[in-house]
Amino acid sequence: MTDPRPTLYISRLLPDPVMAIVRERFQLVQEPLDALPAPSALREGLCQADAAIVTLGDRIDAEAIHAATRLKILANYAVGYNNIDLMAARQRGLIVTNTPDVLTDATADLTWALLLATARRVVEGDSLVRSGHWTGWSPIQLLGAEVSGKTLGIIGMGRIGQAVAQRAVGFRMPVRYHSRQPIATSSLPREWEYRSLQELLSEADVVTIHVPLTPTTHHLIGERELSWMRPTAFLINTARGPIIDEGALVDALETGVIAGAGLDVYEQEPAMHSGLAQLKQVVLLPHLGSATLHARVQMGLVCVNNIHAVLEGRPAPNQIP
Repeated sequence: MTDPRPTLYISRLLPDPVMAIVRERFQLVQEPLDALPAPSALREGLCQADAAIVTLGDRIDAEAIHAATRLKILANYAVGYNNIDLMAARQRGLIVTNTPDVLTDATADLTWALLLATARRVVEGDSLVRSGHWTGWSPIQLLGAEVSGKTLGIIGMGRIGQAVAQRAVGFRMPVRYHSRQPIATSSLPREWEYRSLQELLSEADVVTIHVPLTPTTHHLIGERELSWMRPTAFLINTARGPIIDEGALVDALETGVIAGAGLDVYEQEPAMHSGLAQLKQVVLLPHLGSATLHARVQMGLVCVNNIHAVLEGRPAPNQIP
C-alpha cells in the first residue's frame, strides 16, 4: 500500500519533540544525522523530497535548486538565509521560509551572557579555578570592566536588537543604535537614540551586532570601523561571522585598539582565525545563539507549519520574499 504522506528531507537531526512530529506526518527520505551532509548527499536528498528542512550550514546553490524539480518548499531552520541562493529559488518558483520571532529571546539572552562574560573575565576566572592554581582572593586579580551605567551600542534594531536593548534597562545603560533607517522616536524609549555607524562606534562602551548577513553588511566592521571604537570598548557578535573582518579584529585586539570581544559566530565557520584562540580577552562560543530546547523546538514547529501550508496550497506564514 502506497504511503499517502508527503516526502520530507531533513538535513540535520532536530530535537526529539520535532522529530516525533515529522516522523508521524511525513515520509522521511532518510533518518538525519547530527552532522552536516556531504554536498552530494544534500543534493540527492533534495531531489527526492516534496519539502525539505535545511540548516544554515547547508549551502544550497542554484545547481541544487534547479535539480530538485519535485521540491516545493525549503524551510530554513534559522532566521538568516544567506546559505540559500534566493535568486535561483525565485527563478525556479521554489518557496523559501525562515524561523523569525521564536529565537529572539534566546539570542538576546546569549548576547548578554557574552557581554557580561567578556567584560568580567568570567571564562578566565573559571579556567583559573579549574586549573588548581588559584591561591585565593586578591585585590588585583582578573580586574574587569563594569557594565552598569555604560553606553550600549546596537547595530541592527530588528527583533533581536530591540530585545537586547530592553534588557539594558536593568543595567541603567543608555542605548545608541544604528540601522538602515531610524525608527520612529514615538515608538521607542527615550533612552534609545539613533546614531550614524561612526558615531555609535565612537560613543559606545559595548557594541553588539544584530544585522543579517548581506553583501552590504559583509565586513561591515573592519579595520577602519574598529579604529573608531574606544580602547576600553568591547565588541559582541551573535549575528553572522562575516559581518566582522576577523583578521582586522585579531589585529585590533592584539594592539589594544579595543579591549575585548565576545563571539558566537565566525567568518569561516566552524573554522576561525588562528589568532583568536590565543587571545584571553576574547570569549568564544560554538554558535549557541538559539541553543535552548524551547527555541530549537519552536524553530522546528515553524518549519513544519510552513511546509504544511505550502503543500496544502496555502501561503507560507514565513515566506522570504
